[in-house]
Amino acid sequence: MIHRLSGLALAIFLPVHFFVLGLSFHGGARLDSVLRWTDQPPVKLAEGGLVFLLTVHLLGGLRVLAIENFAWSDGQKQLATLAAAASAIVAFVFLVRVF
Repeated sequence: MIHRLSGLALAIFLPVHFFVLGLSFHGGARLDSVLRWTDQPPVKLAEGGLVFLLTVHLLGGLRVLAIENFAWSDGQKQLATLAAAASAIVAFVFLVRVF
């Protein structure tokens, strides 16, 4: 379920991301104003959440690949917990470097 929700959240984020990138084609002033807005702490925190979602989605996809391609079923909850912990660590490291 987490893999699906993170994928949905990322799918919602991508059009916004492409819109902001597209602002660079219409003049630097519009892009500069958006980039100044992204320097605010709530936006930086949201970027940390985005890194968390990307990591959760990546690790969830790797977990699905492992489940589909290897003959094992025990310990899947531990792997999901490990993936969530690794995602949280990656997001935390990102936030520490940003702030």
